[in-house]
Amino acid sequence: MTKESGTKVVWSGSWVAQRLGVELVGDDGLKNLLGLALRRNPKRAHLLVSHVLGKHVPQRPGAVYGHGFVLGVRVRELLGDEEAARSVVLGYAETATGLGHSVADGLFLAPYLHSTRRPVAGVAAAGGFEESHSHATSHLLLPEDPKLLAGAGPLVLVDDEFSTGNTVLNTIRDLHERYPRERYVVVALVDMRSAADAGRLEAFAAEIGARIDLVATAGGTVRLPEGVLEKGQALVAEHELAAAAGPRSARTAGSARTPGSAGPAGPVTPAGPAEMAGPATPAGPSACGSGPVAPGAEFSEPDAPEGVPLRQAATRTAARTALRVDLGWPKGVPDGGRHGFRPEHRAELEAALPGMAVRIATALDHAVAAAAPWPQREAATVAGVPNLTPETTVPDEATAPEDVTAPEPADRPASGPATAPQRVLVLGCEELMYAPLRLAQALEQHGDREVLYSTTTRSPVLAIDDPGYAIRSRLVFPAHDDPADGPGERYAYNVVGGGFDAVVAVVDSAADTPELHHPDGLLAQLAEHIPHVVLAVVPSHVPAPEREPMLPEPLRGPAFSSYAPEEVGWLLQDLSDVELEAPTEEREEAIQSGGAHYAESLPVEYQPSARYQDLFRAALETSAVRIARAVGTVTETVLAERSARPVLVSLARAGTPVGVLMRRWAQYRHGLDLPHYAVSIVRGRGIDTNALRWLAAHHDPADVVFVDGWTGKGAITRELATAVSEFDGFNPEIAVLADPGGCVRTYGTREDFLIPSACLNSTVSGLISRTVLRADLVGPYDFHGAKYYRELAAADVSGHFLDTVADRFDEVSDAVDTEVKELLSADRAPTWAGWAAVERISEEYGIHDVNLVKPGVGETTRVLLRRVPWKILAKRGAGADLEHVRLLAEQRGVPVEEVDDLPYTCVGLIHPRYTRGATGADGKAVAAQ
Repeated sequence: MTKESGTKVVWSGSWVAQRLGVELVGDDGLKNLLGLALRRNPKRAHLLVSHVLGKHVPQRPGAVYGHGFVLGVRVRELLGDEEAARSVVLGYAETATGLGHSVADGLFLAPYLHSTRRPVAGVAAAGGFEESHSHATSHLLLPEDPKLLAGAGPLVLVDDEFSTGNTVLNTIRDLHERYPRERYVVVALVDMRSAADAGRLEAFAAEIGARIDLVATAGGTVRLPEGVLEKGQALVAEHELAAAAGPRSARTAGSARTPGSAGPAGPVTPAGPAEMAGPATPAGPSACGSGPVAPGAEFSEPDAPEGVPLRQAATRTAARTALRVDLGWPKGVPDGGRHGFRPEHRAELEAALPGMAVRIATALDHAVAAAAPWPQREAATVAGVPNLTPETTVPDEATAPEDVTAPEPADRPASGPATAPQRVLVLGCEELMYAPLRLAQALEQHGDREVLYSTTTRSPVLAIDDPGYAIRSRLVFPAHDDPADGPGERYAYNVVGGGFDAVVAVVDSAADTPELHHPDGLLAQLAEHIPHVVLAVVPSHVPAPEREPMLPEPLRGPAFSSYAPEEVGWLLQDLSDVELEAPTEEREEAIQSGGAHYAESLPVEYQPSARYQDLFRAALETSAVRIARAVGTVTETVLAERSARPVLVSLARAGTPVGVLMRRWAQYRHGLDLPHYAVSIVRGRGIDTNALRWLAAHHDPADVVFVDGWTGKGAITRELATAVSEFDGFNPEIAVLADPGGCVRTYGTREDFLIPSACLNSTVSGLISRTVLRADLVGPYDFHGAKYYRELAAADVSGHFLDTVADRFDEVSDAVDTEVKELLSADRAPTWAGWAAVERISEEYGIHDVNLVKPGVGETTRVLLRRVPWKILAKRGAGADLEHVRLLAEQRGVPVEEVDDLPYTCVGLIHPRYTRGATGADGKAVAAQ
């Protein structure tokens, strides 16, 4: 709630509610916890804005910390001390990293880990999952201790809101496959599930055989009228257009204004670039701060507090920048839970907080004393603050405070140079929420300043300067932490117009980059609107790398695989003597129940009938020319754009025949003898990092080109991009024979047609099994494993497939030249149309798990050969490309449903709730024929 005038109270969601008909209903006080805003998002136009999360709305740090802490106390009471001591708390990036940390503090006995969207070089991912409705969907889990998530104790998952439950279910499903446990606790500030979603958590718990509890501060739901998404998007577009047409800085995006409304501190009309003194300095290695430092330039500090020496550097611009304070952060204490945070770390941090608060307070006082000459100065360093006797602090609010509404902006004008700052904002940075929150709380307890807390975010939200709207203003600035998804805009909400005398920007050292100090950066933006800016940098914790042993040389035929030794080197270990096969139905039940990951076992190798073998041969003869043309096209594109002598690295095993054919084309057309390897990549667990280490040691990573057979929904494309971001030099872009999902820009074709190598398993892939990743077989410095089925040599058609396609190279050579010329000048940007279709099908057919939807001819064939299929969706009118699919479906008793508006030729659906005895679409068992 906010006060407009006198005693009138306005709910900060009323603006959206009145225009879109959105209703927030639920527990008493729910509207004190939440407001509403609008955002540009294709799935959900409205945004629930928390008043107590400390993300979008500045709030008293005691209130923010108190809510999380009390939730943690409730979880400890639910579990009991013994189970609490065995538990692990997991928070979600970016909004709930600080909330999860506060819950862990209340639980007191448990270590904490939060997901992250920032890959860290040298740290292997222990898992990952998708948050489908989020602005940035991919999450990584990067614990320093690989055993942190492997315990059998309860897992406590913390998010700011529990809306559909999809993110939590995706997380539990992913982790339960690897680290099954008996109990989970879901914690949220608000439980906002609809009636339709309410039963899914209980059903899922029964499905995996685990107990799942839910603890929330308040509950309710959002009632959305018909067409609200379209109306919301139109409203966002209208106000964005109005804001763009109004007065604004090139560096600061202000608020759209509702006619007749008054902002907290007047209109946001910052000075434009023409009003700045001096030219802007482009970002780059030499542009840290506002410009180059004049050699030897020093300025004395008038009235500097005794014992606080300062040095200032001259700059080219007159833009005010931040006064840097040395926090004295305790050595060995992580900056947060990105790699894990244990109870002993909390104790060390508690002891150091009072001293760090004194350093910040001293810096704030000095910023005021030095305000007059400040426009001509660069960042200074405050040092020499005497250490205080450490005292352990406890939350100043043992229960969640009743007054949790957003604090009102100050009525007074911003303070001048001679006025000590009294209203201070401590501003965190995206995922870095806990450290600035605790610093803000310590500063709140030190002295009589009014201290508020919030953080920057990567989530774009529309700002409307109206008392009934939750986001009154926003600052827009470039990302400054070298994000994995490249440069882009970041935002700070409700800072401008908040009546702040000073702001303390808290970042970690990884985000203390030239972009932060650039004239367009966050610090300069803050300085335009707030009189005093202090910068506090927390050292980023990076786990120490372990010494890694030497890796073996690649396996080659004929000792491993039926391919010639020069055709491919397998960066795998030979598990041929290990019994890994299990019946398809048994594997499916174990996978879906969470008892095993699909990569921990192998399906029994499908032995094709004579009729099916005839279909394969006929398909090969029919499609050999089309495949040869696609091979030539993708190879020539790679040679033109990626490297003159690429190192082909196939994703085993579907990519291996394609990699061999690309190598043959390069030899046929250009006389090149390209190195070719096959590596393992596993959905949900990433690429074989030891294989990447071997490649980096023997080749230039810039020459490595990853190769696969085809794309489906793009899961492996995303998996690879995440995995290789941890290693320097590798380009994650995959080259594929066919890209029906629109997931890559290097491809031979985007048609979804029958690639005969998808029809069979090992007998068309050098007699090699699908890859295996199981903890008791694959150690931390081992390659992933696979089997060589020597006993199937009589049925092997691997060489026949390669020779049949390669024999068509002459025939397609001219067509390839023409096609490559057209492709190189075309717009080939990924459309991700396949991913959108899969999400739609998942919801439309009530599956609610994109991993059980397998699009495209190749993936559908795999479903029929390896998994327990539920039904097949076939594009109406699809012809010969689906003959083998129809035959397999007939043999397994699986219905084929013809549909319209399918971007693929077909889609295979795995049974969504499989147990033996429920394999068919009608829930009845169907025996394989």
